[in-house]
Amino acid sequence: MADPLSEMISLLRPQAPYSKLVEGAGAWRVRRTEIEQVYYCMLLAGRTCLEVDGKEPVVLSAGDFVLVPEAYAFTMSSLEPPPPDGLQTQPLPGEDGSVRLGSSQGPAEVQMLVGYCRFGSPDADLIVSLLPDLVVVRGENRLADLTHLVRSEARADRPARDVVLEHLLQVLLIEALRSTCEADGAASLLRGLADPRLAAALRCMHAAPDRNWGVAELAREAGLSRSAFFTRFSRIVGLPPMEYLKTWRMALAKKYLREGQGTVAEIAARVGYGSGSAFSVAFTKQVGRPPAHFGRD
Repeated sequence: MADPLSEMISLLRPQAPYSKLVEGAGAWRVRRTEIEQVYYCMLLAGRTCLEVDGKEPVVLSAGDFVLVPEAYAFTMSSLEPPPPDGLQTQPLPGEDGSVRLGSSQGPAEVQMLVGYCRFGSPDADLIVSLLPDLVVVRGENRLADLTHLVRSEARADRPARDVVLEHLLQVLLIEALRSTCEADGAASLLRGLADPRLAAALRCMHAAPDRNWGVAELAREAGLSRSAFFTRFSRIVGLPPMEYLKTWRMALAKKYLREGQGTVAEIAARVGYGSGSAFSVAFTKQVGRPPAHFGRD
């Protein structure tokens, strides 16, 4: 069966990482407003406070990993002592490429590996909308190992560096997403995959996007009544089942068109449309231009 999470991350094509070691002492506060990049952080020592705009503050301790795949601005600050109101700290670069926050004197009280990357896919907004907008994982050693590997590879100048980094980042994102507990989180694909009944339907959609799926058939795959399946899927995943299927089909269609994998009619059949004209109408409505124009551009 298909693995929806792996397919999503593969389509996102994470690229161009920037990784640095950040140390803090005393009171400090930094704010990130560059929201075009994906942010991740592994706390190596100490404790800090993360405040993502529109969400409750999160206290991070040594061993915690945080991922912000959505375009959110956020603030990170010292916890002990807390920064005074209005403080905005200017990071001080070190000779070894690290960054110092707060007091430059004495040993660091907080140490963390911070990284940024971009999603190379032009469909990133569409796909990311199906993922959690904030991921916090506590005490997962595999994430610490992967974060160190990404930093090491990003700082090196070795053959096939970009290919290695893209694969490392894919593994890092998958590990972070599957390690988090989303039982009480916001609606997302991850919550759907954590639900055994919905996961069965999701894997069916991903394994055979060309099939003429309907809500009733997907409900049977999930072992639920039609109404129970529709309600449960919409609440947990965040989209009605047929809307989710259309979103996934369009993401695949864009990939095939960009890579020149067939004519419009052939791609229409691969993503579950009975005719090229029906596909063209649906694609134009979703994307804003006909598939033939999209492929040429």
